[in-house]
Amino acid sequence: MRLLARASTAALSAATALALATACGMLPEDAPDSTAPYARLTGPEVVNKALAATRAAKSVRMAVETTSPEGPVEAFVATDIRGACTVTLSLGATGTLELVRTGGTVRIRSDIGTTATAPAATAKTATDTAGRAGRWTKPAPGDHHAELAERYCDRETFLGPFAPQSGTARKGRTTAPGSDAPALTVTGKAAEGKWTAAIATTGKPFLLKLELRLPHGGTGGGGSTPATVEFSAFDQPFTANAPRT
Repeated sequence: MRLLARASTAALSAATALALATACGMLPEDAPDSTAPYARLTGPEVVNKALAATRAAKSVRMAVETTSPEGPVEAFVATDIRGACTVTLSLGATGTLELVRTGGTVRIRSDIGTTATAPAATAKTATDTAGRAGRWTKPAPGDHHAELAERYCDRETFLGPFAPQSGTARKGRTTAPGSDAPALTVTGKAAEGKWTAAIATTGKPFLLKLELRLPHGGTGGGGSTPATVEFSAFDQPFTANAPRT
């Protein structure tokens, strides 16, 4: 009987300790629900919510990293839902281009390297672009760098290719508690390879980061390029001021 009593007491103590550890989050395997607050949603449903929220944001900033035949590409974009936009586009050693779009009017400022290396550049256009270097001007016809920068003004440039791939989404784990931006990791597959997305778990389900392959710009080229896009500053006040020319 004493042995039975001792066994019962030990079992009760173990159960109590287990309950306390669970309540305090002390168990290694007792990590927070990896899909919270999306536990009742499927992966595709979570992605669709993120797409809808990100598309509807009144304004957003995007930091883009990708590649081009001219080398690494970095772009820092601020845009609102009405189409106002600012872009700083750097193309490796080629140069840097700044773009401002207000009320449908586009102005750019770029260094000689960026403007003078456009595919259709001739001796005359090289001379013309050299004269425009450092000044705000209208983009020259066929300036594909300016076209690329303006294309980045549209968040759909990144969300559009991602949306058809949402059906393959699988929920992963959330970032560790206490991180600056708690997010649910979602992964999926596409014909070009895998993609990864981070979706906010507090506030609106904004898309915070996206890693995927983007189709090449232009026509007839085919193929795709890896890209990483970080989204931030949702719904924050943003004004694009037209530069003096």
